[in-house]
Amino acid sequence: MVKKEFGTTPEGVQASLYILKNSRGAMVSISDFGALLVSVKVPDKDGKNRDVVLGYDDINEYLKGSCFFGAVIGRSGNRIANASFTLNGAEYHLAANENENNLHSNPQGYEKRLWSVANVTEQSITLHMLSPDQDQGFPGNFEISVTYTLTEDNRVKIHYHGICDRDTIVNMTNHSYFNLEGEDSGVSIEHQMLTLHADAYTPVIDSKSIPTGEIASVKGTPMDFTSPKTIGQDIDADFAQLKYTGGYDHNFVLSNTGRVEEMAVASSEKSGICMRAYTDCPGVQFYAGNFITMQKGKGDSSYKKRSGFCLESQFYPNAVNTPEFPSPVLRAGETYDSITIYKFEVMSEL
Repeated sequence: MVKKEFGTTPEGVQASLYILKNSRGAMVSISDFGALLVSVKVPDKDGKNRDVVLGYDDINEYLKGSCFFGAVIGRSGNRIANASFTLNGAEYHLAANENENNLHSNPQGYEKRLWSVANVTEQSITLHMLSPDQDQGFPGNFEISVTYTLTEDNRVKIHYHGICDRDTIVNMTNHSYFNLEGEDSGVSIEHQMLTLHADAYTPVIDSKSIPTGEIASVKGTPMDFTSPKTIGQDIDADFAQLKYTGGYDHNFVLSNTGRVEEMAVASSEKSGICMRAYTDCPGVQFYAGNFITMQKGKGDSSYKKRSGFCLESQFYPNAVNTPEFPSPVLRAGETYDSITIYKFEVMSEL
């Protein structure tokens, strides 16, 4: 494990970058600022490492950025309608930071705070934070840890573990953007292949991206990724759901029952890199980077619209206000425990 300086917080505290390595040459970089997944370097078909995660060189750029590159999102990812919810008869109000709705909890969310390092080894790091009662508007003192592990078979495992002293809402996710040709490739992800193990999705009402409450079949629509196809094949189709969100930015309904199961497979023929994604969550937000603005990334990289895609494991958007959806309520004293894994392979070896 290598530890490097990664910039200074607005409070004057030094942030660090921790680089995990395995015996196969893969490397993963995580910062104690925001518990950010800063880079994932894995071998391509020629044995050359490519960094497949979009990001920045130091925390100053992450502080200014609005795309949530590599972010651990909490206490609740995605959108909550009207920035409010009712729990146990009490109404709670959150920041209305996207239209009149709440997106990813707060403009100063978990991804823009310094976490404490609880444990670190050559291939694993655990970060810890206490989110106090009424933080971001949520009830209860929530103690949360996030453990990143780089395995010998090139899995990046993200393990969330938390407990709260009051009933609350918890819907943690990771907002990494992937480009399997490399974050510095300058190419769109539209020609990369994707399969989603989801027969249904949750349509949204309009461009504000709040679900209607319906669970709709993907069959016969551009939302169908049950068989492999390029991300760009139908992304600009004349289909209302895609018009609302400028391309894919929807929750897909997974069939797992609380077990860690494969949710998606993505690949690039050019690099030969295949990524398999796994989760125990009921849904995944597939976002095709429709609103990435032209900007400078790591090193000399430049990012723009559709330079990366996200597979955000989650409870469905606005689930707290939609009784028909799986509930994101964490009861007092119960344990929040969730795992998401991104496994990287070379297609020629499959």
